[in-house]
Amino acid sequence: MSLERKDLGFRVGTGFFALLLILIVVAIGAELTQQSMRSLRQFGLDFWRTEIWDPVSGEFGALPFIWGTLYSSVVALLIATPIALGIAVFISELCPAVLRQPLVFLTELLAAIPSIVYGLWGIFVLVPAVRALETSLPDSVRRLPIFAGPPLGLGMLSAALVLAIMVIPFTSSVAREVLKSVPGAQREAAYALGATRFEAIRAALFYARTGIIGAVMLGFGRALGETMAVTMVIGNNPQVSLSLFAPQYTMAAVIANEFTEAADELYLSALVEIGLVLFIITLIVNSLSRLLIWSMARSGAAAPAPEPAAAGVVPGTA
Repeated sequence: MSLERKDLGFRVGTGFFALLLILIVVAIGAELTQQSMRSLRQFGLDFWRTEIWDPVSGEFGALPFIWGTLYSSVVALLIATPIALGIAVFISELCPAVLRQPLVFLTELLAAIPSIVYGLWGIFVLVPAVRALETSLPDSVRRLPIFAGPPLGLGMLSAALVLAIMVIPFTSSVAREVLKSVPGAQREAAYALGATRFEAIRAALFYARTGIIGAVMLGFGRALGETMAVTMVIGNNPQVSLSLFAPQYTMAAVIANEFTEAADELYLSALVEIGLVLFIITLIVNSLSRLLIWSMARSGAAAPAPEPAAAGVVPGTA
């Protein structure tokens, strides 16, 4: 067999596996759409903006679950992003060589811990801590809408804290790799202009800003689909509330809790439609993050390399 045929066979084989992955994603979306068709026909767009979730009377609205999913994920990102970026900057820029690999291992170990373990830790550690925090707040603060709610400990803040811990390894790992891809000439140019180490690191962060945003969005996509840990600490109450202490609900949690209890076809179809909404949101977030990372890689590859100065000639004096 000629080399051209072998090369063609290799391309066709690898292309088949890539196409198979696309077909799997399309098949998942098609199946979710088909199984949720009864709910789509009966409720239409009202399913997205209705707050009532009453299986007994056959009234279903996904707004509390969409709100809880987005709210918990955004709060988790606000907590996790500074910590993850701090870890990435320290490991890639400031960490002594002897500590770099152990810290990388420990950070990535967080991603290997099962979700149920995070949930148990949240119940026994985070929930009492949040309850103590809420009871220690003065009444004037607890009257604010964002801090209102019964002192249960189970609520949005507990879920956001668990999610923040779970997304830190994903965001910090990608941000660390992005910082490693910053050309050394960026830092050297900053030092040549008299910049301090902090200013040189800030210049590297600015150069890698697109990739860092992509890392944050990857963490956001991870937070959107988390199920067990959030289910165990969020309180599972279908309501739309600004309060960090109020028990709320997420899309993944309601599917996990109520899927086996769906007694009729409409109830099951409504739960599958919630899964379809979560599937679409997750695809959009992860696609945007990958596009941002790819755009940074292309711009870095397209940047012209600096020409070396001639021997004995100081740049700028020729």
